[in-house]
Amino acid sequence: MPPQPHIVGVHLVFEQAGCLLLQQRSPDAAFGPDAWHLPAGHLDEDESAEACAVREAGEELGVLIDPQDLRLVHVLHYRQHTGATPRLQLFYRVLDHRGTPKICEPDCCAALGWHAAASLPSPLVDYAAVALTAIAANHPSTTMGWGA
Repeated sequence: MPPQPHIVGVHLVFEQAGCLLLQQRSPDAAFGPDAWHLPAGHLDEDESAEACAVREAGEELGVLIDPQDLRLVHVLHYRQHTGATPRLQLFYRVLDHRGTPKICEPDCCAALGWHAAASLPSPLVDYAAVALTAIAANHPSTTMGWGA
């Protein structure tokens, strides 16, 4: 049996004084319209996960991150439904960055804000909620959507 291809997503976990930085997806977004989500993107061809995180931080938020300031804190093996292309979702804690996060892609992001980790906004992208709960409990990995 040939190996199954996966899409790799890279997510940025910015924390500040007990709050997490979240973006509200645009109402016209193809994925998760109006839902809150971590800044994230997909791995490009010939790009490392850390390079993707650095690129997405610049493109989406206008901030600079040194790859040394990223820590992989969670891996979520996710499948939206049976038959869907599975995804490996990588979550990186951002230890330091330069610049103030702002909306740089208004066609994708309707709002940006810091939210208390104990009371995150709704709706929150389902797999992001699962990952953030696992990160808070120091669980390095989870699976979602694979059945029992």
